[in-house]
Amino acid sequence: MNDVLYAEPGSSWWPILWGPVFAVVGAIVEWTTGPVHTLAWVLVALGFAGAAALWVYGRRNVCSVQLTRQTLRQGRETLDVDKIEAADEEVGTPVAARVLGGGWAVPRKFEGVPVRLTDGSTVVAWARDGEALRTALRELVES
Repeated sequence: MNDVLYAEPGSSWWPILWGPVFAVVGAIVEWTTGPVHTLAWVLVALGFAGAAALWVYGRRNVCSVQLTRQTLRQGRETLDVDKIEAADEEVGTPVAARVLGGGWAVPRKFEGVPVRLTDGSTVVAWARDGEALRTALRELVES
């Protein structure tokens, strides 16, 4: 039973469309002023879409969050739920607390959630919706 209690993908796939949209707009502007260099615009669209795909893939690996009944996955790091003792605002965050996921700090636009582990240490989990992750962790730990 590995049902997902909370999940954030890290990024959606729609940014891949930025390159082709830019290329279509560029081709339309070029069409209004003279001949259209179709091959160039197709290459621009493919290049930008490829670069965006790499960026999205990286964000989905590094900034995704998934909480199941067995594990909490933050980016590339996985923590067993049995090691979590508490997850709420009363825990507090020590200045030198380790951030889950392997980063130096909570990712930008994400909210930190202090989590006390069974060994007495405190780590910082993170999510875009920190309150929802905190609530899901609290319910899981208390059950």
